[in-house]
Amino acid sequence: MQDPAITPELIEAHGLKADEYQLILDIIGREPTFTELGIFSAMWNEHCSYKSSKKWLRTLPTEGPQVICGPGENAGVVDIGDGQAVIFKMESHNHPSYIEPYQGAATGVGGILRDVFTMGARPIASMNSLSFGEPDHPKTRQLVHGVVEGIGGYGNCFGVPCAGGEVRFDPAYNGNCLVNAFAAGLADADKIFYSAASGVGMPVVYLGAKTGRDGVGGATMASAEFDETIEEKRPTVQVGDPFTEKRLMEATLELMATGAVISIQDMGAAGLTCSAVEMGDKGNLGVRLNLEDVPCREENMTAYEMMLSESQERMLMVLRPEKEAEAKAVFDKWDLDFAIVGETIPEDRFLIMHNNTVKADLPLKALSGNAPEYDRPWVETVAAEPLDPASVPGVDPVDGLRALLASPNYCARQWVYEQYDTMVMADTARTPGQGAGLIRVHGTDKQLAFTSDVTPRYVKANPVEGGKQAVAEAYRNLTALGAVPLATTDNMNFGNPKKPEIMGQFVGAIKGIGAAVSALDMPIVSGNVSLYNETDGQAILPTPTIGAVGLIRDPETAITGEVRDGHMAILIGDTAGHLGQSALLAEVYNRVEGDAPPVDLEIEKRNGDFIRANHALIKACTDLSDGGLALAAFEMAEAAGVGVQLASDDTAFLFGEDQARYLVACNFDQAEALMIEAGRAGVPVQTVGRFTGDTVQFGTSEATLSDLSHQFRTSFGAHFA
Repeated sequence: MQDPAITPELIEAHGLKADEYQLILDIIGREPTFTELGIFSAMWNEHCSYKSSKKWLRTLPTEGPQVICGPGENAGVVDIGDGQAVIFKMESHNHPSYIEPYQGAATGVGGILRDVFTMGARPIASMNSLSFGEPDHPKTRQLVHGVVEGIGGYGNCFGVPCAGGEVRFDPAYNGNCLVNAFAAGLADADKIFYSAASGVGMPVVYLGAKTGRDGVGGATMASAEFDETIEEKRPTVQVGDPFTEKRLMEATLELMATGAVISIQDMGAAGLTCSAVEMGDKGNLGVRLNLEDVPCREENMTAYEMMLSESQERMLMVLRPEKEAEAKAVFDKWDLDFAIVGETIPEDRFLIMHNNTVKADLPLKALSGNAPEYDRPWVETVAAEPLDPASVPGVDPVDGLRALLASPNYCARQWVYEQYDTMVMADTARTPGQGAGLIRVHGTDKQLAFTSDVTPRYVKANPVEGGKQAVAEAYRNLTALGAVPLATTDNMNFGNPKKPEIMGQFVGAIKGIGAAVSALDMPIVSGNVSLYNETDGQAILPTPTIGAVGLIRDPETAITGEVRDGHMAILIGDTAGHLGQSALLAEVYNRVEGDAPPVDLEIEKRNGDFIRANHALIKACTDLSDGGLALAAFEMAEAAGVGVQLASDDTAFLFGEDQARYLVACNFDQAEALMIEAGRAGVPVQTVGRFTGDTVQFGTSEATLSDLSHQFRTSFGAHFA
């Protein structure tokens, strides 16, 4: 088959601008082959090169005494003591999930799991952060069902528990849903595997499933907006097989134990191209590949197709040659492909051969380390004007609560997480739906807490404060369990970075996130940037999702109890009654107005330290976020089947979304002791009510707990079941 001629139209179809193509010509001194054009397209697109975001990502704090490996590898590595490490990362699969929701979401889960076990870790937890359009939009129901089924179908078959996540709905996501997948695993801290190749003449080995034509050009597709041609992009979506992935994980971990692995890399975005280039670039080596040796499941695949296929469940490894037979025996046992497809070479060269014909011969460093980097023009987002409290009429507090419970944004999500296996591996200490998830570290007394957080409407109104708030809420969710926050991963979902206002949202969010992870000792150790989340020029809400991990070293320090009848309701932190951008304002008054709530990071740290220091006095705890005190008190009460009585009926006090606050339940004598300790620490604390009876009462407004619980538990299914 003859390669097509390189035309301006073909260059544009590969996502390359005219000046970028000129740079290619300058680098190689000639016109590229069709395969070379595809390789440059794959490596220089936004999804792989981070060309619009690198400048700002470098400003994020990524180091700390607990950090073993920060950004740049397949996943971040954090020390949890006793010679153990937790390895974790979050990545997006937004564009594929909108085009083909089941496979898009499923392969998003598969890809993030490979990122974890590629480093030598056995996955122990997953999460997902999902953003959809309006519930009544004609496409939303199909997307919700497809994405949830895809996540469950892959994760359940693979056998990893879902520890938590979030689901939101907003008209801004009508044209682009977001599927952010998180995975975490455990490994010995001295047995982490990295991707940098080393040694000249070492065999480059293809591992796992065969290569097909699915996903060709997927990374380039993910680096462009959607328009009316969206259906033409369906072939760029990968197809997953969780049972093959399970075998691949077991074979990979067994292979690592043999000492055969020099370096190893997941074949994710841009497939064989990206994995080979990254291994060579990090090891300052070249790579030669012989494509006739690549295991293919389809006939007559071209070099272009093989290099750009994103077929799933594949890895690339640099092998110790003396271990070849032993390594091959492992993969034969697991009925997976094992093929030597090339070797490392000393030159800065990426040489692609197919049936003794040179298909690509490029300087390897130019594909990775020398990819274009842009300092995009950006306009600082002017923070929204503060909301005039007088413009918000008072609402009957129980009616206000009902409005939240009826919304798919704030009702119970068991329709979603009950489709996921949350108990596989038998180490789940807390299932989704109750704040942060909790997974026991098998064979030890330690537990790891996991959470995923962002409030996009805050980020839209004020990117800096919204970025800070996403980290602060993750910090509080971990703290409410008694966990010490360790580190974070970020998934930066934004629109078209060529628009200065969108780039300004990104820059502001990065500034806020950077300030927060620094102040709260939660460095960013991994992450992902997903740009061009737009359809016909309409961008999503800026959605910088924060995944965070915390550690409970001693189960005695965990705060995992439930409310019981007679407990006092104690509010930790100051309440000014901030209603700007609040859930109440949106759900009751259909208004999205005002500034995001300000985040004082020193106060966040102080109040969080106070909660953990006084864990022995606290029976149950939750942070206050969306819906304020009213929703938090209801959720604590409902989870335990006990009523709650709060003295106030003030709208701003009950539904305000001021930050750095927790609701604590404890006995009367413990409440007294807590107040004494709070006085010593300078932490505001007040008694706001009691957990008792079978009703929910705010001031004189009252409803039965069973009535509200029914609404809370059935609202999501009423929309989507």
